[in-house]
Amino acid sequence: MSTRIRVPEQAHRKLTEGFERIRREQHLPAAFSQAALDEAEWMATSPAHTGRDLTDLPFVTIDPPGSMDLDQALCIEQLGQGYRVWYAIADVAAYVRPGSALDAEARQRGETVYLPDGKVPLHPQVLSEGAASLLPGADRLAAVWRIDLDAEGRTIGADVQRGLVRSRERLDYDYVQAAVDTGTADGTLRLLAQVGRLRLELERERGGVTLPTPEQEIVALDAAAREREDFRLEYRVPLPSEAWNAQISLMTGMAAAAMMLDAELGLLRVLPPPHSSDLAKVRRVAAALDVPWPEGATYGAVVHDLDPGKPQQAAFLQESKVLLRGSGYVAFNGAPPSHADHTAVAAPYAHVTAPLRRLADRYAAEICLAVAAGEPVPDDVQEALPEVPEIMSTTGRRANAVDRACIDLVESFVLRDRVGHTFEAAVIDIDERRKGGLVQLLDPAVIARCDGESLPLGERVTVRLVKADPSTREVRFTLA
Repeated sequence: MSTRIRVPEQAHRKLTEGFERIRREQHLPAAFSQAALDEAEWMATSPAHTGRDLTDLPFVTIDPPGSMDLDQALCIEQLGQGYRVWYAIADVAAYVRPGSALDAEARQRGETVYLPDGKVPLHPQVLSEGAASLLPGADRLAAVWRIDLDAEGRTIGADVQRGLVRSRERLDYDYVQAAVDTGTADGTLRLLAQVGRLRLELERERGGVTLPTPEQEIVALDAAAREREDFRLEYRVPLPSEAWNAQISLMTGMAAAAMMLDAELGLLRVLPPPHSSDLAKVRRVAAALDVPWPEGATYGAVVHDLDPGKPQQAAFLQESKVLLRGSGYVAFNGAPPSHADHTAVAAPYAHVTAPLRRLADRYAAEICLAVAAGEPVPDDVQEALPEVPEIMSTTGRRANAVDRACIDLVESFVLRDRVGHTFEAAVIDIDERRKGGLVQLLDPAVIARCDGESLPLGERVTVRLVKADPSTREVRFTLA
């Protein structure tokens, strides 16, 4: 399941103490230094760069409702039988000077950490939700990618330059999906659906992997629906519009990686091929769970159409995640790394589309901008590059730990008054070292440890809740 969990405002008050404890345990920074705040205020009105005026392009942003840290704006045009994608990415380097107090804070934080009741941002709000954010109706500096595609959605040309852009609208995924479904989408939204579907098909062809995993969402019940509980956990299946938008970001990251590999200088996001023993194990699991794996088919092709709502397929998806472990960053200046591909993307790939939220993207974007302009990559970027992978690894582990702790807290909170009750569940993982494994409840949307011998992987079982403690964030079941 996704590590993101959505919590309504009504639940925040009851969970606030738990979220604050997670912040303390993970040593999340509470506030920016005064020096960084002062510098952010100054740089918000005095950016270091300018760019070509591209405000005539009708960019829009597509993000979750309420988002203010808008990294990307999109404009798509028909180009003969193909397409031209304009993708504007917030130009964070225009506001963060190398070696400054602001830069030091960003290097310490690494990435924005999201909790259900708020976030710990990479940059001060005056930049991340203000001067550097691609908010509608305002002129903003951006690294603007121009990517040309043929009629099948394949990249036939890519370039990037600094520009001045103006987003026309801030849209969300529900709006985009509704416009496409009702046939009212035009311009960029109509073409996004076309390009997104083409890119998904290309991903399938090259063996890329997008796991069909729904999010967990805590829902406040109205008075008529309440019995013993005020809240419940449900699964939210991502919309096709989210996948289309993600494909634009992936496509841009692939273009950036190709550009840096050609220049023999860059910062890649990599995932090595799975170990042969892990692949053999996953194939055995597929056979045991009756998940078809045709001869010659890639893992990506196998999971592409699986339904996590079906117990056997959910179990396979959980077990097969072992093939996607071990991602990281690699910096190079000279010969490209021996393993430059990201296995899940099935191509070389770089993070360049979220610089408001990830430190690595600012450095990778600066390299691409210099290479595309035929200019030397700035010395400060080259000097800092070797340190970035370790910064991202350390801060990424912290962010993942926060995600897991928040999910455990919310699950234990929702189930706190139901100890002793039985639930229908599916066994999605078995622990070969200890007796038991993981079960996925059909309702509510909880995944937790279940003790017991010989749990039947991929089968339905009845389990009894024996512990749900928000103070320790522990949930445990046994076979009923």
